[in-house]
Amino acid sequence: MMEYKRVPADHADFRELIKLLDKDLWSRYPDTQQFFDVHNQVSLDARAVVAYLDGKPAGCGCYKDKRDEQTVEIKRMFVREEARGRGIAQSIVKELEKWALEEGKEQALLETGTNQPEAISLYKKLGFARIANYEPYIGSDESVCMGKELR
Repeated sequence: MMEYKRVPADHADFRELIKLLDKDLWSRYPDTQQFFDVHNQVSLDARAVVAYLDGKPAGCGCYKDKRDEQTVEIKRMFVREEARGRGIAQSIVKELEKWALEEGKEQALLETGTNQPEAISLYKKLGFARIANYEPYIGSDESVCMGKELR
């Protein structure tokens, strides 16, 4: 059974999944992940979602305010390897978008990387389109920035 919960950014299950995400990112970007780690910190005002599969944390994502009052940045998307292929990441993004809309947000941005083709494919499927790299990713050849108008 799948369940999606909105949780505080310091929730233990969310933090556990972030540790697994960081481990995955270090394996994909061993030479440059140190740069990205600085920008992957989650502040306590971020809004987080944890997906539970049969009562166990299986995936997560969050967003934070970006640029202006109408824009959010989706961050820290991750699904445990054994839970992939079940639409969990897609459902997390949709829940984050719903939450952002409830807060009056109009646009979502995100940054992923060239070594994450599955993430790029997912975001395209969900209506995100490639945009110019925004700060702090300007000049990063490994960064893929995407955006979407929320409706």
